[in-house]
Amino acid sequence: MALLPSINYHRHHRSLLLPKSQSLSQNQSLSPPTSSTNRAHQIPTNLTPNNLLLILRRQKNADSALHLFNLVSKQQPDFKPNASVYEEILQQLGNAGSFDRMKAVLKEMQLSGCQIERGVFRIFVESFVNFQRLDEAADVVLRMMDEFGVEPDTWSFNFLLNLLVEQSNVKLVETVYSSMSRRKVQPDVSTFNILIKALCRAHQLRPAISMMEEMAGHGLSPNEITFTTIMRGFMEGGSIENALAVKNRMLEMGCAPTNVTNNVLINGFCKQGRIEEALGFIQEEAENGFIPDKITFNTLVSGLCRSGHSNHALEILEAMLREGYDPDIVTYNTMIAGLCKAREVEEAMEIVDQMVEKGCLPNMVTYNTLISSLCSESRFEEAMDLARSLTLKGLLPDVYTFNSLISGFCRSGDLDIAMELFEEMKKKGCRPDQFTHNILIDHLCFRGELGRALGLLKQMESNGCGRSVVTYNTLIDGLCKNSRIEEAEEIFDRMELHGIARNLVTYNSMIDGLCKKKRVDEAAELMDLMIMEGLKPDKLTYNSLLTYYCKEGNVKKAADIVQAMSSNGCEPDMITYGTLIGGLCRAGRIQIACKILRSIQMKGMIPSSQAYNPVIQTLFKQRKTREAIRLFREMEKTAGDPDAVTYKIVMRGLCLGGGPIREAVEFLAEMVKKGFLPEVSSFSMLADGLASLAMEDELGMVYDLVMKCAGFEDGEMSVVRGFLKIRKFQDALTAFGKTMIGKRPRRVYR
Repeated sequence: MALLPSINYHRHHRSLLLPKSQSLSQNQSLSPPTSSTNRAHQIPTNLTPNNLLLILRRQKNADSALHLFNLVSKQQPDFKPNASVYEEILQQLGNAGSFDRMKAVLKEMQLSGCQIERGVFRIFVESFVNFQRLDEAADVVLRMMDEFGVEPDTWSFNFLLNLLVEQSNVKLVETVYSSMSRRKVQPDVSTFNILIKALCRAHQLRPAISMMEEMAGHGLSPNEITFTTIMRGFMEGGSIENALAVKNRMLEMGCAPTNVTNNVLINGFCKQGRIEEALGFIQEEAENGFIPDKITFNTLVSGLCRSGHSNHALEILEAMLREGYDPDIVTYNTMIAGLCKAREVEEAMEIVDQMVEKGCLPNMVTYNTLISSLCSESRFEEAMDLARSLTLKGLLPDVYTFNSLISGFCRSGDLDIAMELFEEMKKKGCRPDQFTHNILIDHLCFRGELGRALGLLKQMESNGCGRSVVTYNTLIDGLCKNSRIEEAEEIFDRMELHGIARNLVTYNSMIDGLCKKKRVDEAAELMDLMIMEGLKPDKLTYNSLLTYYCKEGNVKKAADIVQAMSSNGCEPDMITYGTLIGGLCRAGRIQIACKILRSIQMKGMIPSSQAYNPVIQTLFKQRKTREAIRLFREMEKTAGDPDAVTYKIVMRGLCLGGGPIREAVEFLAEMVKKGFLPEVSSFSMLADGLASLAMEDELGMVYDLVMKCAGFEDGEMSVVRGFLKIRKFQDALTAFGKTMIGKRPRRVYR
């Protein structure tokens, strides 16, 4: 299979191959060694700084620009670069992260007598921040500017503060603002807005409001940005009422809200699914002169789609068009995603046609949304056709396209096709990511193809593809469930080597696997290790150990596990109690099992069939038929309808217990009426009993009941009835049994 047979992916990598930065003294040349090609360049004698600036901007990298600058200085000693030339060189070096050479250029600029303005230091600050060297960025304003005789002003501090806020470095923001105060640099409205933004992003809304109140002490008044920033902070925290209170304060102070302000509030309503209030707010503000803009419409479309009202979102889209606003790619993609989420793929495709008519070309987000939705609806042929058509639209399927297809085929059980797509995406140069590998590993483990799953992990490790704890957990779980515990232990150890933190799921899979292999001491040691690593055992952890001890008949240890659970704040669940009751019944401790069954009810819990079944089964084995039936009837009243296992236990018990045969016949009728079929062995005992007692009418009735419930064909029923009619009861039973085996539903266990 070839999804896109004619396409090859080409990956273009750009890199700045710069020499290692060196700290240069005043006497050191700023250029790299001159080559024969460089010597051939002759600089025009009439070169002006503006001409040089244009040439510098056309250079392919910082090295070329710096070399050209030095060549001009060498060939024309009288040439004097202006500030713009120096700033261009600094900008290019800053983009390349060549900070030592930036400092050398700045020193040369100072020695040349060229005026150094504050904007030069902006280049340093921005470049340091871009390379995450935030302390050095702060040092430019706090120390470096003074060294070059330039005093930082309010603008300098604001520029630095804003960049630090965007990097979420609150500590440095505090340091820089404290320095600003010590230097007595007067803050302006922008300063306060930046600081308020920092507080709001840190969810410190009350301090943000206090800072707004401080503005009056500096002779400043909050502006629209101030109020909107605080409103956005409250909205992100889910407090619309407080945001509206800030808006009222804004109006009291004579500051008129703008569209930005109103859109922030509308977005807050929509994020909480309060669409009617958002529409009401728009209506109210429209009376005060508010005219919804493209952002308003986009916000409403997004909010309606998120809350499942895609049809209303379509109405907003139509209103947007009527108002003369052309929806952009974001609007359309939001609308398409909303329709797809509502399983209205046909309508989504119509929107794609509409956006093309309006001159808004769909992008990969658009098509990936459609492909994913088609896959989720098992419309694989359409999804594949759409993926193939992308090349005709000038687009290439990306990793999200392939992931949607691979995931869809895996879910539908077509793992072979999924693996073909996986190989194809690699051939096309589209690199599989962590999700691609995880979904394939999961389904390979599900099919028991653990060798191929392990092979994928090796590929991930050798190709440098990111692996998460999910990747390793999936493999460990698959290996443990297939009794390959030694290989699971290897994967478990490998996680630590690769720096992948093991979580509760990891430990639970290993502990359960070790218990099933009867290596319970190692399982207990592993539980101690997980506690030492700060992980708290949960019900699954304890239930694995409990299951082992119950199967081994070690009731005391099993009881200790349940006690340990409660002591550690992990309340036993119905699986815990069901397992414990099953263990007690196997050990013949029926009285204790019954007491636990009663204690569960006293705790307000409803016992499950897993808790009742072993007690009922044990009572039948002890020939306590009446008690077993009483418990079954109690189960019907308290726990709801019994399951198929319960009915089979009771049916088997009645047939083996030697009680009145009519009771067994009546129970069989009740069982079949509920849609449950008896085991062939139990039915055989009942049929033999009825035949031996010459209860031929009842015998024919029970055969008919079961055959109809099991879905026997008319011909199959005729064969059985024929044997019964000529009193060949054993032949009837043989024919019935063979047909029943063929009717038995196949079960797939993961």
